[in-house]
Amino acid sequence: MPFHSKQTLEHWVAEFVAARGAGEEVKVVVQDGHDGQDTGLVVMPLEHAPNTVWIEPRESGDELAWHILIEPSSEALDVTSFELNALTHELQIAAELCAFLQEKSLGHFEPDGPGAHPETTTAE
Repeated sequence: MPFHSKQTLEHWVAEFVAARGAGEEVKVVVQDGHDGQDTGLVVMPLEHAPNTVWIEPRESGDELAWHILIEPSSEALDVTSFELNALTHELQIAAELCAFLQEKSLGHFEPDGPGAHPETTTAE
């Protein structure tokens, strides 16, 4: 899975919030990484639904494949048209943040992540 430190993700989320003017409720929480790595998980609680949105890279190894998980709820969602519109706005912010993180990941190298100290080879 692509490696992005909690610190890097916090910086990217702050950059998104400043540029977008939305998403202030988004947090980066500690996620258990391989070998005690400082990984993060982007979490966005929804105000208009009892769910939480999680944003992270897919485990496929493709640094471009970020995805959104919406935590399941045991209750039915009963909303007015205004509440549904507000929920739609929240989900749009989550989609934009996911795309933003995917774009920031293009060519990003985490100095303390896996492969930070690649083996050196010599040319013959």
